[in-house]
Amino acid sequence: MALEGVMRPGHAQVRVLDLDASITFYRDVLGLVETGRDAQGRVYFKCWDERDHSSYILREAESAGIDFLGFKVRDEATLDAFEKKLADAGLDPVSVPAGDLLETGRRVQFTLPSGHLIELFATKTCVGNGIPTLNPGPWNEQSEKGIAPVRFDHALLYGPNIAEVKRIFIEVLGFYLVERVLGEDGSTEVALWLSCGQKVHDIAFVEYPEPGKLHHCSFLMDSWEKVLRAGDIMSQNTVSVDIGPTRHGITRGCTIYAWDPSGNRFETFQGGYYPYPDYEPLTWTWEAFPQGLDYPQRKLHETFLTVVT
Repeated sequence: MALEGVMRPGHAQVRVLDLDASITFYRDVLGLVETGRDAQGRVYFKCWDERDHSSYILREAESAGIDFLGFKVRDEATLDAFEKKLADAGLDPVSVPAGDLLETGRRVQFTLPSGHLIELFATKTCVGNGIPTLNPGPWNEQSEKGIAPVRFDHALLYGPNIAEVKRIFIEVLGFYLVERVLGEDGSTEVALWLSCGQKVHDIAFVEYPEPGKLHHCSFLMDSWEKVLRAGDIMSQNTVSVDIGPTRHGITRGCTIYAWDPSGNRFETFQGGYYPYPDYEPLTWTWEAFPQGLDYPQRKLHETFLTVVT
């Protein structure tokens, strides 16, 4: 599948309550690679197999949550085209100059009706993954440090007006709907999974009265065995686990959800099927949603539905 518009999730900037404790957690337990610190006090990380400079940025604040989620687009011409489309759609895009984030080019920001700040960018310094591009090996030393996810994969965001959010992502940004959950009325979409490529989702939304909330950022693992190993590492480090290890009915992904030291939920995720834009979206009724969330137990976990940052 040719990726000519939005290619993938590029980065998330997350608020933490104790920066030092969070650095230790994300570096030593989750196993991310620290790539820089800036004059604003932000700390930059990447997953071991990512090539761009950073995908996960920490900022110390009085409340946990997400500042913004960024998507990488094909090139600068594509970024210019999206800026015009966003303006034409009445979303009042704001251009942030290159260098505001370390090793990152100009970004175009806009606020969704759900209250989330989204940004697009085309340029970020390639620092590589520590594996040569000529006759490369399959892994490097960092791939065994901590949980060691492969990449920042997606985010689930909670907020109001997700019907309008869906329209923006499909009509303006070129995403397509992969799966959805219908509410108790049998017709209102209360949860959406959207993709910009052939992943089972690049972003998801749940209808929620409070705007701008983070449910989780997700990190991709190589295999189900790596997810289970992540669970062992979480237990060894007394990480608070929300759900799992288990399997979703929705997306068919294998997963563990847990919390960082600030209460931000994160996911170690593996699997999922490979959709195409011409596939009919899969629909889950409210009665079947427990199976969609936790396929083996067929259970709605209260914390999963109510705890956000």
